[in-house]
Amino acid sequence: MARTAKSGTVAENQPEPGARLRKVLRWLWYPYVLLIYTPFFGIFTVACGVVAVLLCKLSPRAAHHVANIWAWTLCRLAPIWVQINGREHLQPGQSYVLMSNHQSLYDVMAFYGHYWRQFRWVMKEQLRKVPGIGWYCSAGGHVFIDRSSQEKSLRSLQMAKQVLADGISVMFFPEGNRSNNGRMLPFKSGGFHVAQELGVPILPISISGSRHVLPKNSSRLLPGIIRIRFHPPIEAKDYPVEDRRRLMADVRASIASGLSDWERKEE
Repeated sequence: MARTAKSGTVAENQPEPGARLRKVLRWLWYPYVLLIYTPFFGIFTVACGVVAVLLCKLSPRAAHHVANIWAWTLCRLAPIWVQINGREHLQPGQSYVLMSNHQSLYDVMAFYGHYWRQFRWVMKEQLRKVPGIGWYCSAGGHVFIDRSSQEKSLRSLQMAKQVLADGISVMFFPEGNRSNNGRMLPFKSGGFHVAQELGVPILPISISGSRHVLPKNSSRLLPGIIRIRFHPPIEAKDYPVEDRRRLMADVRASIASGLSDWERKEE
């Protein structure tokens, strides 16, 4: 069996169990996606984006709920069933640095439509130009990370610090990009820097199964189940700055504990 030299895990070209069957099912479901879901997605996204942008001028918090309804509706139409566990770890009025693994674009949809608390995304700069979504995120105070230089990235992270107040959290995908096969990628340190500097607890979140709904580099949606698990918060203030690697390892281990055996291995 082929193995990577770096981590000893099964090579990326080794298919996940059930991958061939899902590939066939995607083609069978594709007419619905193409003829019904995609047109509705486009029209509904632009409509909600316009409403949310206008509402942002009056109340960004109210505009956030428009995005919740947008995502919840699109999950129902797909259809995608979202299972939530661990809500007891969420404290009312507490701001968190939310951190999750990242398998699919539908991580965003599932989380947005089912978290139902105030938070702002930390996302790559390129998404600012996406019609509907980009308009709302720009107006709604979400944070865009410009990775073209370290200086611009640090400036963007300063904006994330300004968001953390009055129970509003910020959401990071510390891997930086979606996984190609559902397995975890190495973590970047930006979100951990924010959490340590401000002393805000990190809330680890596991999102499982979203790659089965829509893998990276695919447009063929498949109905499925996405599981979201909230873990006990990890107090960033308990880790000295020089101990950041240990903090990153502890958060990663917490997220991995809520994933399947396949998903928790490193890509």
